[in-house]
Amino acid sequence: MKILVTGGAGYIGSHVVKKLGEKGYDILVVDNLSTGHKEAVLYGRLHVLDLSDKQSLRNVVKDFKPDAVMHFAASIEVAESVKKPLKYYRNNTANTLNLLEAVYEEKINRFIFSSTAAVYGEPDNIPVKETDPLKPINPYGRSKAFVEEILRDLSKADSSFRYVSLRYFNVAGADPKGKIGQSYRNPTHLITRALKVAKGEFEKLQIYGTDYPTPDETAIRDYIHVCDLATAHILALDYLMEDGESDVFNCGYGHGYSVKQVIETAKKVTGIDFPVEETGRREGDPAILVADSSKIKQKLGWKPQFDDLEFIIKTAWNWEINKRF
Repeated sequence: MKILVTGGAGYIGSHVVKKLGEKGYDILVVDNLSTGHKEAVLYGRLHVLDLSDKQSLRNVVKDFKPDAVMHFAASIEVAESVKKPLKYYRNNTANTLNLLEAVYEEKINRFIFSSTAAVYGEPDNIPVKETDPLKPINPYGRSKAFVEEILRDLSKADSSFRYVSLRYFNVAGADPKGKIGQSYRNPTHLITRALKVAKGEFEKLQIYGTDYPTPDETAIRDYIHVCDLATAHILALDYLMEDGESDVFNCGYGHGYSVKQVIETAKKVTGIDFPVEETGRREGDPAILVADSSKIKQKLGWKPQFDDLEFIIKTAWNWEINKRF
C-alpha cells in the first residue's frame, strides 16, 4: 500500500513514517525541510517540496498515486501564530487546501489529518470530548479548525471521501531506541526546552504564568508519548482502509500534569537542578487541556503503552544527549 506523508521529516511525522516503514508500506515523504530533517526519514523516499507549489504538488501526487495521505506539514507555535497570523493561515489552511485539491483530483479518498487540541480553546468541560464546541483562542488553533471544516464539507459533498482528524494534546518523548526525536532549532515545547536548559543550551527555563486556576497555579497539559500517537495513526489508517466513516478522535491520556510537575520530573530524570524563572502568561494559552480519549480506545482499539511522564522524559533526554541531527 502506498502512503503519502506530508511533513514526514518533522518530529511527529518521522515517528509515523518509522512505524509505517516497519510495517512494510511504500512511503513517499513530502517536506520542505523548514523544520524537518532529511536524516529523520528512516523509510521510504523524501521529496523536498513546499505545499504552496501547487503544480509540483499535483505532479508528485499524480505520479505516486497513493492509497492514502497523512498530512502533518504545518506551523505549530501558538505564540508565533498570535504574532504572525497570516503565516499560519497560509501554511496550515491554504496549503492544506492545495493538498486536498491535488489528492481529490486524483480520486485519492483516504486522508488522515494532524489536528490539535488547540481547536477547543478554553474548554467548558475537562476532560474535553470530541463533541465539545470548537472555540480556538489563537490563530494556530483556528487554522487547524478551518481545515477540519473543509474536510467535513468535502466528505459531506462526496461520500466516497473519508477522513480521520486526530486532535493531538501535548506530544512529547522520542523513539525509545534513540533513532529519532524532536530536533527543532528553537523549540517551544516545555519538556524539550527544560532538557535543553539542563544541557546548558539555554540559560534558564521560563514558566509562563503562575496565576492559573489550578492546584499549583501553573498550566496543566495532557502529555502523550509520540510513539503512542504514531500507533494511533496506524489504527486510523487501518480504519479508513476498511471503509470506516469519517471521524474525529482525541489523542491524549486523559490526565494532565502541571508545568511545575513536569519541571520537577525533568530535574529528577536528568539529575540537574537547572534554573527556572517565573514570568507572565503567554497570550493564547488555556489553563487546562486534558483529553477524553475513550472514543479512540473504543472505536479504534487504541491501547497506550507509554503513559508515564518519567518514561516520556527519559526517552526525550536520551535523544537530547545522544542525537545525531
